[in-house]
Amino acid sequence: MTTQKESHIFSKRPSMTGTIESITSWSFRLATYIVIICAGYIFLNIAINGSKALFTTEAPFINIDFLTQKPQTLHVFEPKEIDTELTATKAEIVSLEAKSRNLGSGETAAAAAIEQQIKTLNQHSEALDIQRKKGRLMYGDDAYRALDQEPSSELYAYSNYAYSGGGIGPAIVGTCLLVVGSIAIALTLGILCAIFLSEYSTPGRTLQLIRLSVLNLSGVPSIVFGLFGFGMFVLFFGWGVSLLAGWFTLAIMALPVIIAASEESMRAIPKGFREGSLALGASKWTSVRTNVLPYALPGILTSSIMGVARVAGETAPIMFTAAYALRDQLPWEGLEKPTDFFFQGVMALPYHIYVVSSKIPQNEYTRNMQYGAALVFLLIVGFFALSSIVLRIKIRKKYKW
Repeated sequence: MTTQKESHIFSKRPSMTGTIESITSWSFRLATYIVIICAGYIFLNIAINGSKALFTTEAPFINIDFLTQKPQTLHVFEPKEIDTELTATKAEIVSLEAKSRNLGSGETAAAAAIEQQIKTLNQHSEALDIQRKKGRLMYGDDAYRALDQEPSSELYAYSNYAYSGGGIGPAIVGTCLLVVGSIAIALTLGILCAIFLSEYSTPGRTLQLIRLSVLNLSGVPSIVFGLFGFGMFVLFFGWGVSLLAGWFTLAIMALPVIIAASEESMRAIPKGFREGSLALGASKWTSVRTNVLPYALPGILTSSIMGVARVAGETAPIMFTAAYALRDQLPWEGLEKPTDFFFQGVMALPYHIYVVSSKIPQNEYTRNMQYGAALVFLLIVGFFALSSIVLRIKIRKKYKW
């Protein structure tokens, strides 16, 4: 019969090493939770603010005009009388708050009176703000030009905000074209390079140097790729600011990730697959095409997801090679010949968000456009990534080894 002391001979005992491991483990866990919370807050903030531009309270509950119209200058007319009174009220609130901070600890009665005044003024300010919004006149370019008579300058204060009205239709189309075209080029070139490096190249220093160069390209800043694309495709090849220049610039950016991931996927396929095919008389290319590529496709599609995430959000490369701040026509409109489709610039959501966020005064009139465009952009990137994930899952179920 074992004693109480003997029954716990292998029980965990406190020690300095165990304490350090526990603290380290919780530190890693806490850091992970902080990152998740911060990312969640950013996405939630974009979703909440962007939904104000993307959704409406009436059927079909989606702001179709925002998704289809071209960007326009927003023309705003504020009621002068209400605006002047609101400004004066807010200035008085600031003055009373400063006066309240300067009161001594014994002047409680005076502080209470000031607090009551501030409360009353805040209520009045909110009421004025509601009146101002009800009396405000807002027009896009098309509606503004169609006005029979401009609102009186005696009653209204006029201001305008470029690209903050209308919608983002051309930018959505341009973004999808840039992503699809660049990923198609990057996947084609990347898979061919990966096949050569994995199946046909001779091991040695040259091969190691090539792989190191590919990995180093992954860390090159996007502005460098943008300048390279501008010099090579826009100027040297003479393509100008166009879809074609943007496709090849973004494709070169995505190539390092796709080449590295695709090669690793192919090298992970057992040699027996190749040897069995070759033993049955198949050629080298037939063996690669039928016994390597299909089983490596899930890993290749994973690299395409990373490639989409890499190229879709880049502003600097497309700013130099493919994007316009404003283009009224869609890419297929107004073409003199079919090839003109490839040699024209387009609008793109990353560049549009950059222009609206940095080139225009930040206020309530530009906020909806900023957050709405950002939310739509996230949904587009998510759609492309989700499509790759679904396709990868289906292929993985089909080709099991």
